[in-house]
Amino acid sequence: MTKADIINEIANETGVAKKDVTVVVESFMATIKDSLLEKRECVYLRGFGSFIIKHRAAKTARNILKNTTMTIDAHDLPSFKPAKSFVEQMKNE
Repeated sequence: MTKADIINEIANETGVAKKDVTVVVESFMATIKDSLLEKRECVYLRGFGSFIIKHRAAKTARNILKNTTMTIDAHDLPSFKPAKSFVEQMKNE
């Protein structure tokens, strides 16, 4: 499902104009990105899941083609962790 599909689905279910739904969906995504990137805060949506920041430590990797080693710097990654109730619903279906 794409963002356009989500917008169409919400517009059809609620009767709200697609233009208005697009603004809301874009604003929702921008708020989550802003919270993770700039404020460094995780986003918790009860019953759905959490958008969290995972920290990856620095590590040494190996390029087997050139037989060399390289260092990968420590970095943060965005991640989604589904809520327990959401996982249970998926298991039961």
